[in-house]
Amino acid sequence: MINGISEKLISRHPHIYGDVKADSAEEVKKNWENLKLKEGKKSVIGGVPRSLPAMVKAMRLQEKAKVVGFEWENRDQVWEKVEEETRELKEAVALNNPDKVEEELGDLFFSLINYARFLQLDAENALERTNKKFIHRFTQMESKALADGKDLASMSLEEMDAIWNSIKKQPNK
Repeated sequence: MINGISEKLISRHPHIYGDVKADSAEEVKKNWENLKLKEGKKSVIGGVPRSLPAMVKAMRLQEKAKVVGFEWENRDQVWEKVEEETRELKEAVALNNPDKVEEELGDLFFSLINYARFLQLDAENALERTNKKFIHRFTQMESKALADGKDLASMSLEEMDAIWNSIKKQPNK
């Protein structure tokens, strides 16, 4: 068993234990995926766990696909894809087909996650940051309404939006 593990370690790291040259982390990843395919793995994306949250899974799938060259050349191309998916979502909404809307919304999310990757940002972190900002602003809005003797449920959207916009203008804490 120990010999098997040792052999696997050596065979999967030829850039360390062998004569394969890898000048970058990307080359190491590419070599790694090629070795796993030679060992019988059927797909480059096959190792992405199904149980991952959808956003993390999308990032991993895109990273794996990149290793074999299935990747846009630049972020402008990715943004064009985001715009294309946005148009397709709007068309699906106009058709009033919930199944198609969900499919196109998923495509748009996937493209936006890809764009985040091209910007070298973690889409999960970006969304969580926005969640925290929303929570902060919303609770501030509730507090302001309460201080004014109102509750949100009895206010119009315009009244709430006015409070929201005043909170947005405050410096971030």
